[in-house]
Amino acid sequence: MNSFGRLFKISTFGESHGVAIGGVIDGVPSGIQLDFEWIQQQLDRRKPGQSSIVTQRKEPDIVQFLSGIMDGFTTGASIGFIIPNDNQKSHDYDHIKGVYRPSHADYTYDKKYGIRDHRGGGRTSARETANWVVGGAVAKHIIPEIKITAYVSGVGAIKLDNDYSKYDFSKIEETAVRCPDLAVAEQMIERIKQIRKEGDTIGGEVTCVIQNVPVGLGEPIFDKLHARLGQAMLSINAVKGFEYGEGFASTAMKGSEMNDQFNPDGTTKTNYSGGIQGGVSNGMDIYFKVAFKPVATLMQEQTTLNANGDMVEMHGKGRHDPCVVPRAVPIVEALAAITLADMVLIQRTRNI
Repeated sequence: MNSFGRLFKISTFGESHGVAIGGVIDGVPSGIQLDFEWIQQQLDRRKPGQSSIVTQRKEPDIVQFLSGIMDGFTTGASIGFIIPNDNQKSHDYDHIKGVYRPSHADYTYDKKYGIRDHRGGGRTSARETANWVVGGAVAKHIIPEIKITAYVSGVGAIKLDNDYSKYDFSKIEETAVRCPDLAVAEQMIERIKQIRKEGDTIGGEVTCVIQNVPVGLGEPIFDKLHARLGQAMLSINAVKGFEYGEGFASTAMKGSEMNDQFNPDGTTKTNYSGGIQGGVSNGMDIYFKVAFKPVATLMQEQTTLNANGDMVEMHGKGRHDPCVVPRAVPIVEALAAITLADMVLIQRTRNI
């Protein structure tokens, strides 16, 4: 599937080293004025080469809108866009043309389709996520009252200890790692630099908080709000885990500890449920964590399998992130926005 969403729907195309990537966004109501400068700013937060701790591929990531917009306002028609690929170095990947990188999608894609684009991973590349950031930026125009904030809460064993409410979100963009605790952020940055020098990679964790969510978003049974958020987050490259509310920690709690007691106005005294009950938003903050594994491509020797069935030695080359989480922050926010905008539009149809 190259599409996500029911009413607000984004369909994407393109490969890492193709001419361009892009997409089509359907379901955007007419008459919405788009802030193109702000949309580009969201792409700038995700683009490669923005700091010393991410991939040094240099891409301007300038989005070009092709349709569905007139005089800065949406027309209700499909919004088409492209993002040209300007900095291609396909020869950097010649050494893996017939070689499967351990824990990468090389092997599974080759076996599924009988062909694979080895140039930067082709369709499996995280370059695809730039499309999602465009979709998420447009989606946020539909739900301006809902505030979506993500930040890095862990790099390897270095993790934030406090609840999200203890942090000043205005500090997130003050460091290259996008962690609101500036002292911990420095530790994370040093750890990533050390890992890069070793030719290795490291995983991490992104926390996302969604505020000002109206009560009632989410559909019964198979389209529960947390299920849709989980599907979105688990679609991101390198994601290995998703938990919302207290998640796995709730397994150690008793019901008398876990239950969120009501206030007279319908809010709750605690929010262990993470703003979702029965798959439907309850008006409290929605919060969740997304776990990212270490990038599969290492700048080290590894023994692996080639297309002929031989075990061979390979050494990673090219431009890769030693840790994906700093650039994943706007991606998490974007997919959360797409999911929420879709659910808001679905809820509007119920109120007609």
